[in-house]
Amino acid sequence: MVLLHVLFEHAAGYALFAIKEVEEIGMLLPQVEQSVLNLGKFNSMVSLAAFFPFKSAQAALENMNAISEGVVHADLKLFLETNLPLSGKKKAVLGVSDAKIGAALQEEFSVSIQTGGVVAEITRGVRLHFHSLVKGLTALAASKAQLGLGHSYSRAKVKFNVNRSDNMIIQSIALLDQLDKDINTFSMRVREWYGYHFPELIKIVSDNSMYCRLAQLIGNRKELSEESLESLEEVVMDSAKAQAILEASRSSMGMDISPIDLINIERFSSRVVSLAAYRLELQEYLRSKMSQVAPNLAALIGEVVGARLISHAGSLTNLAKYPASTVQILGAEKALFRALKTRGNTPKYGLIFHSTFIGRAAAKNKGRISRYLANKCTIASRIDCFSEVPTSVFGDKLREQVEERLSFYETGDLPRKNVDVMKEAVKEACDVAAEIKRKMDKKEKKRKKREKKLQELEANGEENGEAEVENGEAETPVLKKKKKKRTAEEIEAQPEQTAAENGAEETSSKKKKKQKAEEAAATDNGADEAETPAKKRKKQKTEATEEAAEEIAEAPVSEKKKKKKKTAD
Repeated sequence: MVLLHVLFEHAAGYALFAIKEVEEIGMLLPQVEQSVLNLGKFNSMVSLAAFFPFKSAQAALENMNAISEGVVHADLKLFLETNLPLSGKKKAVLGVSDAKIGAALQEEFSVSIQTGGVVAEITRGVRLHFHSLVKGLTALAASKAQLGLGHSYSRAKVKFNVNRSDNMIIQSIALLDQLDKDINTFSMRVREWYGYHFPELIKIVSDNSMYCRLAQLIGNRKELSEESLESLEEVVMDSAKAQAILEASRSSMGMDISPIDLINIERFSSRVVSLAAYRLELQEYLRSKMSQVAPNLAALIGEVVGARLISHAGSLTNLAKYPASTVQILGAEKALFRALKTRGNTPKYGLIFHSTFIGRAAAKNKGRISRYLANKCTIASRIDCFSEVPTSVFGDKLREQVEERLSFYETGDLPRKNVDVMKEAVKEACDVAAEIKRKMDKKEKKRKKREKKLQELEANGEENGEAEVENGEAETPVLKKKKKKRTAEEIEAQPEQTAAENGAEETSSKKKKKQKAEEAAATDNGADEAETPAKKRKKQKTEATEEAAEEIAEAPVSEKKKKKKKTAD
């Protein structure tokens, strides 16, 4: 008699189910598939033996990571030791959905493991009705647990060192290839378009980006003169070429072009020039990323070829897992399968053909140097992938070895032994790593000092704020008393001010009356001519004050009346 138990891993915890009538279920598999959907029939076949809920989300994540890697976690081991009947008359069989974790459990418990067939169907039914089979677990709680664990598991898998992310290299090398194609296509379009107006320029200038810059600079060739020779030399970087362009513009057989067409050509050429400038910036960015992610591979074979290898493999880790024979023909899969199909010669190299070493080697040595180079590339990629402190020491040493091997094929000079070279590289790498660690520790200390200073400043600021608040509370009653005194004094002073103002108004009105009387007397006597300059100034002042008083007293008058007054004055 076989006693089958099925282990089910859920986001909420581990569950162990006992299966009844295992032989009959195995015989009637199609009926089992149908009855899985029905909860009543499924309950008659399956019963919950034990359930171990996870204590926290962190514990659930740790257990799921262990299961995905095929490792038996301590929680799972304790759960099975407690609840799985290993000793007894009935032979115990444990059913698991994943063969990888099944092999690890078989080594741990020496129990027979079953996967597939009946176990797969029962696991499907358990997954469907899990919240009904476990008491106290609702469908909503189960879905929430699954969602939370799914997010944390994905986050843990995606989480990596930002400075050593090879995804950015894959995207940037793909964009670089696309930009090369686009710039080539667009520059050919500019050549064809501007060639109607100035066909001789195509023969003089062969570089695409330079041609676009010249098309943008020249515009209408008829407007080109000796004055623009300096600007042409700046673009072409050759005085003879600039002079040739100037002479060709004078005797060109191209057709005339309208201003609107010329504007469109200039716009399009400026776009091509900006794309070419962006391509240079992207290449510099790729170089910096390769020095961070794969410095040894970049030092050995170059940034662009190394990035293409990483992109073709999918990641730096995948490239590190490949053997040297795969790296050698990476990128030449079509040629390889065609050769295998037709029983012809297999390719000697793939993407590594673009390195300078294979181009420099003689025709008979190309296969040998490509095999040697692929071997060194695998070593460099593995060092880059699994080293803690990225340095380019090993890459430089491996490059020297390839150079020595190349000279050995040409001249016969024996290269150094690999053991000696690697000893030197390890010594240098240790020194460089120690220096880098020292710098990092220094930076960390500085950062901690800054944080301490900031914390102290914040603490001092809080203390000063509290003291100010206390002082403010103490000063508030004194300020209130002072305010009360000020308000009382102001109230007392107000009637005095009003009386003084009234007195001043009376005196001013009396003075005005006296001035009017004096003016009348002066006019009657006819003594205007005999007045001294001081008296004239006084008279002018009195006239101005009278006019101001009249304007304030009278209501707004029409413009005609004002004109009449001015004429009368």
